[in-house]
Amino acid sequence: MSFLLLYLYTMRKFILKLSVFFVLGCLTFSVQAQDSWHILAQVEMDKSFDPEFGIETMIPKISASTNAMNGQQVVLKGYIIPLTGKVEQSHFMFSKFPQNMCFFCGKAGPESAIQVFMKDGKKLAFTSEKIVLEGKLIIHNDNSSGLLYTMEDGEIIN
Repeated sequence: MSFLLLYLYTMRKFILKLSVFFVLGCLTFSVQAQDSWHILAQVEMDKSFDPEFGIETMIPKISASTNAMNGQQVVLKGYIIPLTGKVEQSHFMFSKFPQNMCFFCGKAGPESAIQVFMKDGKKLAFTSEKIVLEGKLIIHNDNSSGLLYTMEDGEIIN
């Protein structure tokens, strides 16, 4: 009888711990699900020879699941990369990584940066802190600008 009670007590503690891990895991997933960088990161790079420049280049190939988000609202957490000095701007680059690790410094791929145009031309003050933006995702499959992504109607959210 005491063996059965000990077993039930141990199982109760195990189920309680498992429940806590499950709840924490769900909370973590819901926070991560709000940030779309993991979807934008689904890009493969193919090597290609560019006869115009006579060099081998990397051509991004955006996944189908990422392309499906074209024109949709996305939420991104990241850092402002100013285009015209560290002042208020309505058009700027936004990176998953701080400026010293961003795509433009050669430390990350093009899938980790996005050009942002704020809603109604509203200017956003520069900050070196991580912020959260929401806006409409535009995917550039033609590579004409060298950028993969643009966010239109960007708004800062808390």
